[in-house]
Parts: sequence; C-alpha cells; structure tokens
Amino acid sequence: MSFLRQLSYRQINLLGLVTCVTAMLFAVGFLQHYLMLDPCPLCVITRVIVISMSLVFFVALIHNPAQLGQRIYALLAIAVGLTGLGVQFRHIWLQNLPPDQVPACGPGLEFLLETQPIFSALRTVFEGSGDCAEIDWIFLGLTIPMQTALLFAFLLALAIWQLVRKPSI
Repeated sequence: MSFLRQLSYRQINLLGLVTCVTAMLFAVGFLQHYLMLDPCPLCVITRVIVISMSLVFFVALIHNPAQLGQRIYALLAIAVGLTGLGVQFRHIWLQNLPPDQVPACGPGLEFLLETQPIFSALRTVFEGSGDCAEIDWIFLGLTIPMQTALLFAFLLALAIWQLVRKPSI
C-alpha cells in the first residue's frame, strides 16, 4: 500500500482507467480476434461492466472533484466492481458444475435482448447456458472468469483505497 500512498487521486483513477482499457484490448484483441474465441453471454455482460468501470475512472479523472465527489466516485466504482465480481463468481460456478448439471445451450444475448424485455433476458443469461460453462482458455491454471475476477478485485482495491484514503486534489 505504500506505493498507493504516493499516488495522487488522479493517478489512481488513471491507473484504474488504463487497467480497464488494457483488459478490454486483451479480451477483444487477443481472446476474440487472435484466438477466435466468441464471448458467451456472461462475457458480454462482463465487458459492459468493465467499460462502465472505465467510465467511472475516466469521469473521476477528468472531473477531479473535492472530498465529497471523490468519495461518491469511489462508491460508484465499488458498486460497479462488486457487480462485476458477482458476475464472475456466477460464471466460475457455472464452469465448475458437473457435466450432467450444466444447463443446455441457449440463444445468444443479442437474440434474447431483441425478443424479451431486458430484465427477462438478463435473468435468462444469469441462469446460465452451456456456452457459459465451457472453458475455452486457461492461463497459469486460471480460466478467463477467474482472471477477470482478479481484475475486479484489483479495481475494487483501487476504489476502496480512494474511499478510505485522506482526500486530496
């Protein structure tokens, strides 16, 4: 944490933003375009959450508010980060189900959003499908959702540090 103590509020937001952008470049550039892995519905939702987290860090970086604003942005980042972590835990759980308990593959997220109300479509996605239970790539013994859970843990640590640290401009 001594490293974080030396960073200003803006530098921590920049670190969070760069981390999110790097993660998205990795997901789209390497996983999707180089390895040709199509994202499952939960992966698409995860990308939306990472983009949301990057927007929070970006707006906080540009706005550079005083103490109250810093805390509001930190709480917003924590809420988004916890949502992302929850999605990852659900995805990890689906990947660790015994083969006979894996839900059947369902329609894609785009089709669900076109044919159902948004909350019904999201409920269907979170119930899971066989697409989300597949393990397509492992690095250092970690699946993509496990790696993404670590990403959200890091981003949450940054946001929590922003919340509890002595405010500065």
